[in-house]
Amino acid sequence: MQKDQRPNIVLILNDDMGFSDLGCYGGEINSPNLDRLASNGLRFTQFYNTARCCPSRASMLTGLHPHQTGVGHMVSDDGLEGYRGDLNHQCVTIAEVLQSSGYRTYMSGKWHVSRHTDPDGPKHSWPCQRGFDRFYGIITGAANYWKPNTLTRDNDPITHDQFPEEYFLTDAISNEAVKFIGDHAESTPDQPFITYVAYTAPHWPLHAHEEDIARYKDRFADGWDQLRQERLQRMKGMGLLAECWSLSDRDPSQPPWDEAEHKEWNQRRMEVYAAQIERMDRGIGNVIQALEQAGQLENTLILFLADNGGCAEELRPPAKIETSWPVWGGPTTRDGRPVQRGNDPNIMPGPETTYQSYGVPWANLSNTPFREYKHWVHEGGIATPLIVHWPNYIKTGGELRHQPGQLPDIMSTCLEVTGTEYPNDYNGSSILAVEGTSLVPIFDDQDDDNKVLYWEHEGNQAVRRGKWKLVTKYPGSWELYNMEEDRTELNDLSADHPDLVKELSRLYQDWADRCYVEPWNQILETRKGKRSRN
Repeated sequence: MQKDQRPNIVLILNDDMGFSDLGCYGGEINSPNLDRLASNGLRFTQFYNTARCCPSRASMLTGLHPHQTGVGHMVSDDGLEGYRGDLNHQCVTIAEVLQSSGYRTYMSGKWHVSRHTDPDGPKHSWPCQRGFDRFYGIITGAANYWKPNTLTRDNDPITHDQFPEEYFLTDAISNEAVKFIGDHAESTPDQPFITYVAYTAPHWPLHAHEEDIARYKDRFADGWDQLRQERLQRMKGMGLLAECWSLSDRDPSQPPWDEAEHKEWNQRRMEVYAAQIERMDRGIGNVIQALEQAGQLENTLILFLADNGGCAEELRPPAKIETSWPVWGGPTTRDGRPVQRGNDPNIMPGPETTYQSYGVPWANLSNTPFREYKHWVHEGGIATPLIVHWPNYIKTGGELRHQPGQLPDIMSTCLEVTGTEYPNDYNGSSILAVEGTSLVPIFDDQDDDNKVLYWEHEGNQAVRRGKWKLVTKYPGSWELYNMEEDRTELNDLSADHPDLVKELSRLYQDWADRCYVEPWNQILETRKGKRSRN
């Protein structure tokens, strides 16, 4: 029996999944376990990530904006305070704060907030040094699902010869989370816990089991145009979208489905992607079952979300195998067969011998009904599902919440539900003030009319206050959208409201100056200078 009756937390983050892929968000993909959480909990319709994996993870884990943590872009050191590619000591993680409050802390999956990936190198920004009692996963950002590199338990590397024959990374992430919950119930049942489950699925490479892929045979045969229309109608029927919001145009770089080449290969790409998500959902079902077996499902706050929108990256064959492969798993499979990297329509994705992505047209489907993708801060890049399940608090399941929120709110929510105080200093370092606000009032369907949201990634910038969103796609000019009437960002009103553009852009700049955001052209010049010196 858990003597400390504060709720447990299971925080689940997946990788590169669009807003509308899950069944409970209007998609074609089988997700019965996430659908179950949604039907017994809440679905947020206007929650936001930070458009890219590293900054999203840094922001969610710390309650700050990514540049404040040192991970303003990715995990390379650009020599500027907000761009060191490593969690700094001005921030604390959720694990550090809850650990000091009596929680046991566990993590399985993808870390990707440290530039230090060598097991013989510095580990000050690795999970066990940033508050997690136990860790299993990868330190880097993507991996061959059958042969991941940088696989680590706590601080110790796991070599490929230690993998069981049936090894698959998605299953391993789920299984380790299940084991953490079970071990906790046996060894420290009197304490509450947080388990952070960070899937790599459905991030490329497109790797899935044939039996999972087969379940989607011909499911996407109608093509991206028809399927986007069908998703739009389902989403409106579910209340996820307002009736007045129109579907954004097909990406202009892509042909209509009727004119597309390589239809069989294109269908297969989406079939494998769907199979990746279904495999993840099956593992989440095992995590739910572990909570039930421990008698803790009712007293556990489960949060599920994605780190960015659907990913339109088209993988190309590496120019230099020896420098392009180490992070991603190597040029060969575990049994020595060559891995063919790059989106080649003559090679069907899915097996261990392939390394492909699902590309622009299917990312366009994943982000239905929005514009743009991962990297950009138009809605397609930053809109995420957020499913909240907490039976001891949320008594009416299946409801929607339309209030906006973003990643720093996750820390603030964890602080409130656990009764934990956010520190002013930690391990001798002063800590920046938390930027988020708790989502608990939104659980109760209250509004936060004063909330202002901010984004920056690779020079793409945005600020949202109330119904107004000001956004730019680098190096373009500001666009202004009324999010109540036009969340798909089709009708730019910046010319009609110049004073509002000035006001919101000043708000953005004040935030950028405070949060160590640098002009993107300056970052590019810094990198260019470093390359020339090397």
